[in-house]
Amino acid sequence: MIETERLTLTPLGPEHLDAFWQLHSDARVNRHLVGVPRDREAAHRRLVEVREEWERRGHGLFAVELREGGGFLGRCGLHHWPELDEVEIGWTLHPEARGRGYATEAARAVLDWGFAHLSADRFTAMIQPANTPSIRLAERLGFTARRSEVLLGAQVTVYAVDRPTG
Repeated sequence: MIETERLTLTPLGPEHLDAFWQLHSDARVNRHLVGVPRDREAAHRRLVEVREEWERRGHGLFAVELREGGGFLGRCGLHHWPELDEVEIGWTLHPEARGRGYATEAARAVLDWGFAHLSADRFTAMIQPANTPSIRLAERLGFTARRSEVLLGAQVTVYAVDRPTG
């Protein structure tokens, strides 16, 4: 678990199915995402995969919730892409939770946690070129564009941030 000033991040798993499915049932949420579950059964399978990634690799996605009063805001965390042999940080919040700095707060906490607990020298963020809010967030976190890729059939720009030195 990670706690920030306003948020609690706990490993995402099948117990979050209702909140996860509600998040990904919103077309506004999925507009710039690839590999999104298209039905409740697929959402459950994805959460089982997330739990397995936690068990196998020691990292995965977190449920992002408010510290005061709870409330599922979305997800943020790390995912290993075997096709690229890279660990990506991703963030997805309910539209109602956007514009309040929650994504920045969660992503910063996950990056700090990742560099503290994993041996990775860098993390990536795969962002579709039209996803301006995520590009701005990545840049606020110190990411820079490194290359283009096709990921699950979608064109993405791969942003990366290196492990801080000193």
